[in-house]
Amino acid sequence: MSELSLKVLAAGSLRAVWQPLMTSFTLQSGIEVDTRFGPAGLLRESIEQGERPDLFASANIAHPQRLKALGLASRVEVFTRNRLCLTARKELLAAQPSWLALLGNRALKVGTSTPLADPSGDYTWQLFDTLERHHAGLGEYLQQSSLKLVGGPASQSVPNGELAAAWLIRGGQCDLFVGYASYARRLRLCKDLAVIDIPENYNIQADYAFAQCYEAANPLSDFLLSTAAQEILFREGFARNL
Repeated sequence: MSELSLKVLAAGSLRAVWQPLMTSFTLQSGIEVDTRFGPAGLLRESIEQGERPDLFASANIAHPQRLKALGLASRVEVFTRNRLCLTARKELLAAQPSWLALLGNRALKVGTSTPLADPSGDYTWQLFDTLERHHAGLGEYLQQSSLKLVGGPASQSVPNGELAAAWLIRGGQCDLFVGYASYARRLRLCKDLAVIDIPENYNIQADYAFAQCYEAANPLSDFLLSTAAQEILFREGFARNL
């Protein structure tokens, strides 16, 4: 890449916020950014197999830390955070307004991202582990019965412009979907869907971190930690990196 252009690999859950972030960065620095999105676990594998981005923005810190341990990244830092939420067909709430009752209803299909390939799936499995500790049998049932619908090597691609939870529920692939809370604001605009917050004592914190692979990406790394970037991330449903 030229000194005025950077190659980035970024977690798919950053797609919506990445455009305003990179627009602001380019206006500030004059540096263009070419970004490819995908499940963070699969992107990390592509780097291990020889792909060489300037920076990798991951939906968890474990993947950047692994790259640093392998000598494939020089700088790793958390730049924002996320949480999980539950999305359901709105009519389901009339009979079962509780998120626990919905997850425990064995007549309903629960959709998730794919663990190991996609951090959203990893965080969801952590949520199920927490549920198992509080409600014996529930977490184990969900791990065995949930449908891994997105984020895997063989998963269907979510159409451009679609929100995964809305697309999957409306298409009948699941009745409920466990996904990132950063999508909640846009999902709440869907009149046929309901977004249910997961209480803090059950929820999982998702630490988003970058792996800087080349010195050329230092301005972008610094920008992601800046007040300007943090405000854009917060506006789009992510947490400020305090």
